[in-house]
Amino acid sequence: MKGYEKGVKTIEQSLGMNLSQHLAMTMQLQQAIEILQLSAQDLCATIEKEYLENPVLEMDYPSGRRELYESDGPAHAGVRALADYLDGGSKQPAYFTDEDERQFDAPAPLHATLEEELLEQVNFTFKGEHGAEKERAVATFLVGSLDSRGYLTLPVAEAARAMACSEAEVLRVLSIIQGFEPAGVGARDLAECLRLQAQRSGIYEGLVAAIIDRHLDAVAAHRLKEIAAAEHVQPADVQMAVDIVRRLNPKPGAAYGAADSTYITPDVIIRKGEKGYEVEVEEAGVPKLHISALYRQSDTFDKKTQKYIASRLRAAAWLINSIEQRRTTIRRVVEEIVRRQPAYFEKGPASLEPMTMKDVADTIGVHESTVSRAVANKYAELPTGVVALRSLFTSRSARTETGEDVAAAQAKSVIESFIKGEDPKKPLSDQKLCTLLKERGIALSRRTVMKYREQLGYDSSVKRKRY
Repeated sequence: MKGYEKGVKTIEQSLGMNLSQHLAMTMQLQQAIEILQLSAQDLCATIEKEYLENPVLEMDYPSGRRELYESDGPAHAGVRALADYLDGGSKQPAYFTDEDERQFDAPAPLHATLEEELLEQVNFTFKGEHGAEKERAVATFLVGSLDSRGYLTLPVAEAARAMACSEAEVLRVLSIIQGFEPAGVGARDLAECLRLQAQRSGIYEGLVAAIIDRHLDAVAAHRLKEIAAAEHVQPADVQMAVDIVRRLNPKPGAAYGAADSTYITPDVIIRKGEKGYEVEVEEAGVPKLHISALYRQSDTFDKKTQKYIASRLRAAAWLINSIEQRRTTIRRVVEEIVRRQPAYFEKGPASLEPMTMKDVADTIGVHESTVSRAVANKYAELPTGVVALRSLFTSRSARTETGEDVAAAQAKSVIESFIKGEDPKKPLSDQKLCTLLKERGIALSRRTVMKYREQLGYDSSVKRKRY
């Protein structure tokens, strides 16, 4: 009986150890997968976070960033502090706390919000006059009630009740706000927004005024002949007036409060060399990690400290290996893309050949999901500009009469060339585009042509027609 119990205990211990190893490996693999799909910028943030959390890691800092991570004390002090803390000391090591309690103010946004811009004009306008305080309060309330487009969607009656004043007073203050920058702000609908801008520009007259006041719905539906008949003018005159109206801004407040411009950092550089195109994984801004020599020999510490250091060493080694594996995988994937797309790099997007992630995965011997993660959120710098790596993959959306696959980018390029060369008075319908594509040997359905046309940003033939 005792032998049986001993055997069961041995099995349980073995199962527990295997389960623990399996769980650890699963977590490590998850970390490797996450690192593979990180962009260069996100990888920097991950490395910096791990560096701060794992004391056995040291980092070779990118130029200009060393001062963010340098510590004031010697490294040996950190090792001793770690040992004291693990032995039950109450004081945490310096790298667990921020002893200086530094406070960093968030950088001021470069772009003022619409509300900030208008309130500045309110404070400048309503001052030094009798009743200015009340008017300033109403103006401040109205400015705070504008939506992101710059429109006042709150009914005037509700604004009057909220501010305990008459509707006439609200309208008078609103008319002043409508004279602020940007032109069109404070409007209550699209027609008023366009009218305010046209009046300020001195073009609110004749057919332009008629279109703004009475025919915006017809303009949206491109019923220009209907407008011409109602105003007793020629369709060409309506076309000219509509072109003028379309230069006005229907959302004057949309440009304010936008986030700062973000700059794309390429993860891969593809440049032409003597032997063709060469691939370089961009790592200039990515910190280099290595294991501190202080922790490689931990014989002088107690077992508890040694156990902790050993776990941190394993985690650090796996992280470093995962980062290196990420670099290798990205390089292999991009090199295969370059090998498959020579015409694209020489002639541009119109020459992009059909290529799926599975095609690349099968060639380099990895799973399709690995390729997907390797190109996720990453960009390549080409001699012609920066492109998303994911955009280099295509679907086999069409076939030529000989059965050859045609990439979506190629089909779109042909459609765009047809539309650019069409007679604006007789634009090509989607069905006509299908016929022209077939003459080029590309078989596409009308539905697919319509989808590609819309993705290219072109309206239907009815709305493209010029008079």
